[in-house]
Amino acid sequence: MPEIAINLEGQNGLNWPRWKRIAAAVEDLGYAALTRSDHFTNPNPPDMDSLELWVSLTWLADNTKRIEFGPLVSPVSFRHPAMTARMATAVDDLSGGRLVLGVGAGWQVREHHNFSYDLLDVPQRMARFEEGLSIIHHLLKKDEPLDYPGQYYQMHEAVILPRPQRPGGTRLLVGGNGPTRTLPLTATYADEWNGVFLPASRYAELSTLLDSLLRERGREPASVRRSLMTGIVFGRTAQEVEARLQDRDRGELRARGILVGTADEIADQVAELDAAGVQRLMLQWLDQDDIEGLEILARRLIG
Repeated sequence: MPEIAINLEGQNGLNWPRWKRIAAAVEDLGYAALTRSDHFTNPNPPDMDSLELWVSLTWLADNTKRIEFGPLVSPVSFRHPAMTARMATAVDDLSGGRLVLGVGAGWQVREHHNFSYDLLDVPQRMARFEEGLSIIHHLLKKDEPLDYPGQYYQMHEAVILPRPQRPGGTRLLVGGNGPTRTLPLTATYADEWNGVFLPASRYAELSTLLDSLLRERGREPASVRRSLMTGIVFGRTAQEVEARLQDRDRGELRARGILVGTADEIADQVAELDAAGVQRLMLQWLDQDDIEGLEILARRLIG
């Protein structure tokens, strides 16, 4: 069975009491990791509490002992890649090497408009992301100073000191399902690929494509961990599942890769993902106050 992790939407009501409570539960119940989004707002009102990403991860590094953690994902549109790399190195070292740095291009229009960040159109956004990812990779993984004459970023003899304590540097994650841009960038730079809301069959297809892209670059497929972040509609009973579906079609949700059911039904669906090559499954846990649900799932999926 894949490792089971919990993913939170940080803009969806996350504050210090909830963060501390969930972190303790994830650590104590045996989950492999705790990840969270990096957003200011949801795509639509109403706005809710939104705990700042790197402040929360710094606290987590010093207040947990076992779990891996990180952003899923942090957009380069919010922070200069050199600053992201510098913070990631420090937090990874503080945690004893448990950070997985997920980075992305950015996508949500509303928060970029509200806080005056340039989102750019999609081609420019992806070009900026590729530059940022290349810079972050070098600063984390290579000791020699970086000169980088990019369109969006320029580096001049840039190096981060102290160097990361973890052999090979802080682990990098690239998330997304795009076969023409995202997967090639993953094959070039990432230590982990994170698929997003995929059924088992499609995940297996993209993972096979990633294998080929890695071999083209002289990398072993096994060198890149395979994870999946997807939604979950979980109920303690069949009746509770139906209530939480709220008239949504179960078949349509399953076709989008969302897990639906009681703990036993979820376990069967996780087994399908295991067969498709998912090594770590990140469950999007929307009810941040449902600690009992985390306990029930942990007993069934982790043991």
